[in-house]
Amino acid sequence: MKWKSADLRICINLISAIIMLVGLGTAIFIYQTADDDSSGVLGYQIIGGTIYPIMPENTKIYKHDLEVYGGKAAVLADEFRRWFIGLWHGKSLAFTLTCITILVSFAGFFTARHLPSPSESGAGAENNQDGTS
Repeated sequence: MKWKSADLRICINLISAIIMLVGLGTAIFIYQTADDDSSGVLGYQIIGGTIYPIMPENTKIYKHDLEVYGGKAAVLADEFRRWFIGLWHGKSLAFTLTCITILVSFAGFFTARHLPSPSESGAGAENNQDGTS
């Protein structure tokens, strides 16, 4: 019984470490190779020597038409949808993957740390079966 609990802790810690290494390595690779997507750009605007793309959804006419047809809720829903979709493209995908990797691996480490120790689970059950306290 003692070996099973110890082996389970080691196994969960090992899996969590592998998840951490693979996830962070993949996030670094994605960050280094990802480009910012510039498809669908209407034009470019230069402000202070920096070039910014003008996307169709950022124009006043697009937002006005969306608000006319669907109200302010449609504008908010469209902004939320575009933000959520943006999490899964380009360099922001690397940050999203990093956060998910850290959460999952720390959940594994937390689970392994809070498993019952072999002395807590095994010793009390064996004494009660013999009829001794």
